[in-house]
This record gives sequence, structure tokens and C-alpha cells, in this order.
Amino acid sequence: MALSRMYLRHFALNEAPFSIAPDPRYLYMSQRHQEALAHLLYGLSGDGGFVVLSGEVGAGKTTVCRCLLEQIPASCDMAYVFNPKLTAEELLATLCSEFGIVPPAPDHSIKALVDALNSFLLAGHAQGRHAVVIIDEAQNLSAEVLEQMRLLTNLETNERKLLQIILVGQPELDEMLARPSLRQLAQRVVARYHLAALSRAEVAAYVRHRLQVAGCNRPLFADSLMATLYRLSGGVPRLVNLLCDRALLGAYTEGKQTVSRRILVRAASEVLPLAHKRAGPRWWPWVGVATLGLAGLGLKLLFTAQQAALPARPVPAPVPVAAPAAAPVSKKAPLVVATPPVAKPSSPTTRVLPDLSWPDEAARPQALDTAFAGLYQAWGLDYDPTERCPKVAALRCRNARGGLEELRQFDRPAVLYLVDATEREVPALLQSLDAQSVGLLIAGQPQRISPAELARYWSGRYTLLWRAPDAPPGAVRLGDGGTLVAWLAKQLDALEHRSGTPPVFDEALRARVKQFQLAQGLAPDGQVGAQTLVRLSLVGDVAAPSLSGRN
Repeated sequence: MALSRMYLRHFALNEAPFSIAPDPRYLYMSQRHQEALAHLLYGLSGDGGFVVLSGEVGAGKTTVCRCLLEQIPASCDMAYVFNPKLTAEELLATLCSEFGIVPPAPDHSIKALVDALNSFLLAGHAQGRHAVVIIDEAQNLSAEVLEQMRLLTNLETNERKLLQIILVGQPELDEMLARPSLRQLAQRVVARYHLAALSRAEVAAYVRHRLQVAGCNRPLFADSLMATLYRLSGGVPRLVNLLCDRALLGAYTEGKQTVSRRILVRAASEVLPLAHKRAGPRWWPWVGVATLGLAGLGLKLLFTAQQAALPARPVPAPVPVAAPAAAPVSKKAPLVVATPPVAKPSSPTTRVLPDLSWPDEAARPQALDTAFAGLYQAWGLDYDPTERCPKVAALRCRNARGGLEELRQFDRPAVLYLVDATEREVPALLQSLDAQSVGLLIAGQPQRISPAELARYWSGRYTLLWRAPDAPPGAVRLGDGGTLVAWLAKQLDALEHRSGTPPVFDEALRARVKQFQLAQGLAPDGQVGAQTLVRLSLVGDVAAPSLSGRN
């Protein structure tokens, strides 16, 4: 029996209560989250402009956004941007894609994209519709892109502005908007809220809520532990989840039915390095500092007295003296300081690459074709260098930007575009991926490196193949039918072990799409966009090649 199942049986739990997966059943709306949601809803009722929601990492900003998405009326068209590290042109193209606007071909200039958006917004306004853009991780937006977003809010009629933009990000977002160069944008913010961490009482209520949803009605964490849990987590919900999950695992391994303070502090030392020290008395570090200061003063006075009694002598060369530690370190948890490796000499245009080897100059021109040939071979296809995107029915290329976690969820081989020390692009085939290692094929040479090493050189851009529905892409609205809706119903039936869903996009089918989007970590807008189609295909296609070897 798997350890996770034994862990659940030990505490009589139906499922893991402190998973960091975005399960809507576990959402806990504190007073702060409710206030943040009220500010966003107030902003949506306005006549355009910007709404800003900021907060620390793990504070629950995504939770609030998902609650907002559930309350957006059917007359609202919504675009969700989760990767804002884009140029102005790329962001405009993303908005066109999210709104289902056919991009102006072959002209993809900023003017052409803005004109296409303006036509879409005017047509929606004539039908009584309203457009909203949500940009997550907005602190990563460049000044150029922010200025382009401001210019988009100039799209208006005589009565109202046509676009509402919601910026969601970390506290750095507030600092960006305070810059003098962005004062025009800051003046268009109609609602603003900073989501603070949970209070001590809210942390206790949060823990009880999640345990009850998981089927546990007895206290696994005593009320006396809530103060410690609050200090260790700082009231950040994501950290509360990590601490409680590890603490329950620790209690299980010791055969305990409840979590003790010792187990909780040890869990903090495992998942939050050095954070467990905050659980102890807050005055002892100052005692250590004061003791060191007094000792240093006494030694100085003694040394001065001895020097005065000695004859003059030449002053020796100064000897470096190591600085004393600021506070004593417990022997049970020794502080290990890693000595950085000595850098090897390198040329001005290259840097030492200890784990990843780049192809030589002769092999570089073939790296792209070699990567795509391997990708096609994984699908059992013949590669044609003159046509990198397959013309085979039902297979399409997905060119996008993302992270390793996204590719791990897709579980498909992909061509990654790496960047070497000379800023040149080197394509590589991603063949396998797990928590410890990444298998790559670069210019025909297999390599295995750590995910951290890959992150140093990967630009985030990738290309993969996916089995698309045999239907033209386009926006799906309530009441629509056709081949695409029939494929959608069939995919959801297969995933949910159901059958017989009518091929009509009604409210029931839209609700199932939302549930699937939530389970996949997507914005639960109920719209059948490219992200949703790709995820449905990738999750349900058991005949496709995989990184994990499951298929």
C-alpha cells in the first residue's frame, strides 16, 4: 500500500486535506479574501480602467480570482493571461487568441492587432457585452507592455470604456505602479487591494475547514498549536498547507493520532529552512548579541591595558579575522555553509557549463532538424524538414511559453529552445522528465541534467504535438453544437466515465468544462479556448508518447 494511502487511513481521512492543488472544495474565504473579492467586483461594475490586486506569494490571490470568475456574468468576455513575460506584440496576440479573434494575417503588427481588438470590442459593446482581461503575475510585465495596456484602455465610446483590465501580482507590482513614469496608468486604477496574510484566528479556522472537507471531524491539531503554526507560516495559506501536511506525515510515522508541537517544529525545519527558529522565544537572539558585545568590550579593554605596559614594537601586517557568529547554533541542527566552487577561467563570451554540453559549431546547424526528427519519431511519423508542423490529420503543433511543471502535466515530448552563454538558441528534444532529472537530445547527443540546470538555459519556449479535434477552432457559445462540441462532450465523458452527453454546449456542459479547468489549474471561465482543448487532448490521449512512460 502506498505511503499516502496509509497516511490517510491512519487519520481516517477521505483525501489529503492540505494538498496545494487548486481544489475549489477546499477554498477558505477569510474576511480579507472577501474584502479583496468585493474590491474586484466593484471594479468590474465600473466603466473600464485598471483593478489591482496585490499580495505575497501564496496569500490566495488565485483563490480570489477564481471566485471572481465564478461571478462574472454571461454577458462578459474574459481573457486570462497567466504568463506575462511577453512583448507588447505577443501580449496583444495572446489577447486576440483568448477572445477568439482571428489574427490579421499576414500583418501581425501592433497596429493591426489593436485594430482587430477594437473591432471586437465595438461589436461586443453593440451586443451589450463587456470585455475583461486578467493578467496574473503582473509584476513581471515590462514598462513597455504596461504602457500598451494603458493605451488599450483608450478604446472607448462616448458612453464608456470598452476594456477592463485586472492586474494580479506580488507587492513589487505596487512598487512598479508608483514609478513616476507610470503615473498615467496609476491614475486609471479604479480599485486597489493588498491581500494580507491570515490572522492567528483565521489560521485556526482555515485548518479546521480543510480537515472537515477531507472528512475528519476530530482535532488533529490542538488549539494550543495554532500560535506556533501562525508564527511559523506567517499566516500564508500555502505555507500552512506545507507545514500541516508534513506534520501529519511525521505524526503518522511515529504512530501518533495528533500532532505535537515537537512534530510541528520538526516539520518546519524540513519544509521551511531556518523558519523553525521563529517558534522559540524571541528574546534569546538578543541575549546572544548582547553577550558577544560585552565580551568583545572586555577583551578590548584588557588588550589596551596590556599594550600600554609593553614597549613599542613594529606593527605586524594585518591578519584577517573571521567575524563572530551573531547567535549560537544548536548542535541538533548544525548550520552547514557550502563553500562555493572556485570559478574556472573563461573567455569573455562563454561561461563554464559543468553539466550541460553544447554541440560543436559543425553540429549546431542540424540541431533543430535533429530535435524535430526525434519528436516526429516519438509519434511514429516521418519528418519532413520543409514542413515542421505536421500535415497529418488531427495532429497540430503547439508553440508556446511555459515552465517545467506545465510540461510535466502535459507529459509529452517537446522541442525546447535553450540559450547558451553566447545568447545563441540551441533546440533540444525533451525525452524524459521527473523530479530528479531531465533527459535531452541535443544535436543527436543524449544528455541527462537536473531540472535546476535546465532552468538556467531554457528560455521557456517550446513546441509539442497534440491530437486536435477534427473541427475548425473558434469560440464556442451557449447553444452551439457541431463537431467541436461533440468532441468536447466525448472527451469529458471519457474522463468522467460517463456516456450519452448531447452534443450541445449548454449550461451543464459549460459547468463540466469549468470543473475540468479547475482540476487542471486553468482559469475556470468555461470557455473552450486553446489551453482547454490542449489539456483535454493531452489528458485523454492514452495512445500518445509520454515523458513518464505511462502510455
